[in-house]
Formats: sequence, C-alpha cells, structure tokens
Amino acid sequence: MPCSHPPTKRCKLDAGVNADMQQWYVDSIPMDDQNVLLSTLETQPRAERVVRQQALLSAGYEGLRLPVSVLLDNVRSMYNVGAFFRVADGVGLEKLYLTGITAHPPKGAIAKTALGAENVVAWEHDWEAIHIVEKLHSNGFEIAAIETSSHSVDLFEWQPKFPLCVLFGNEVDGLQPKLLEMADTHVRIPMLGQKTSLNVATASGIVLYELLRKYCMVTMGAK
Repeated sequence: MPCSHPPTKRCKLDAGVNADMQQWYVDSIPMDDQNVLLSTLETQPRAERVVRQQALLSAGYEGLRLPVSVLLDNVRSMYNVGAFFRVADGVGLEKLYLTGITAHPPKGAIAKTALGAENVVAWEHDWEAIHIVEKLHSNGFEIAAIETSSHSVDLFEWQPKFPLCVLFGNEVDGLQPKLLEMADTHVRIPMLGQKTSLNVATASGIVLYELLRKYCMVTMGAK
C-alpha cells in the first residue's frame, strides 16, 4: 500500500522519552493526533505505549513490504549483523542473506543490537554468496553493490529497479571482486567530510530508508 502522506509528517517515538523530547514529538504531528499521543505517553503502561507507537509509526504504510533483499558478504562484526536485522525490520525488508563468515542467529552479540528483530526478519545463511546472487539475478532481481568505484552512481540520483538485492561487504575489504563484477549497479553514499567511508550498518540504514522513500514514490506514481 502506498504512502498516504509525505515522510515529513512522520512522528518518531521512543519509549521513556523525556518531557522536552515529548514536546518535539507532539509538535511534529497533526493537531488531531496530539491529545491521543500525550495521553499515550503520560498514562499508559509501557506495553500499551509500544502498541500505540507502532500504530503511529506505520500509519500510511499499512500492508507495504519493501521488495528488497540484502546480502552481507563476510561481515565480521556480529554487532553490525544485529544492526542490519534492526534496520531490516524497520523498513519491511524481504530477506537478509548472510554469507561467508557473516554470523547468523542465534548469537548473543547479534541479539544485543537486533533487540528481537532477528526473530521476525527472514534470513538465510550460505557460505557461497555468488550462488545466491546468481539465483536472485535469474529471478529478475537487480543487483546493486554499495561500493565507491569509477562508475558508481550517487545514492540520491540512483533510480533502482524493483525487486532488488543490495550487497554490503566486509568492514575492511569491502565486497569480493566477483560480486562487484556481477552487480548491475554500483552505488555510492556521498561523503562531504574528511572520511571516505561509513560503518557498514550505518550505511545500511541510509541506503534502505532511501530505497523505502523511492519505492513509496514509485507506488504512489502508479496510482
């Protein structure tokens, strides 16, 4: 289901926020919803607040599933893997492919950053990333490598084709050369400072939420 209003109307919530942040949240949403939100934050038990927050955060996106999968190629940090699960849950990702040395649940370090998302996001482990990419490509998926190269496109200028599989590589070495060759597109994240890279899990949040925004625009335009 397409987005019913622009992302700028969204209200970010977190359990246990302080008074100043509560006011910022309230000011960011339509007036009609403010009394309900204040009542939720001030009087309801935590479990009920979580249910209310979920409803507010997903409003306008009901039934939407992002037709995107992610493949992690030899990601060494279990904390990063857990963060991928968390982002995957947030955007409604189709599936996570954990390949090579990338750890998979159940692992305590993954659970520490995934916070339960590892129990609700579909995932698969395979030692050979190339086999998975070949299969996805044959099934009509565009393959996009998050990599800075001479022919990479800027993330915000990229026009992805859905369904899509996004490849993220090792924290030090990046993606293996064969996967880079197999990718239909190389995508780079703009970096305006002195550093030339981001933590891989941080990069995933930027890329996947930009894909969610683009997918919403595509589905809205089709109506």
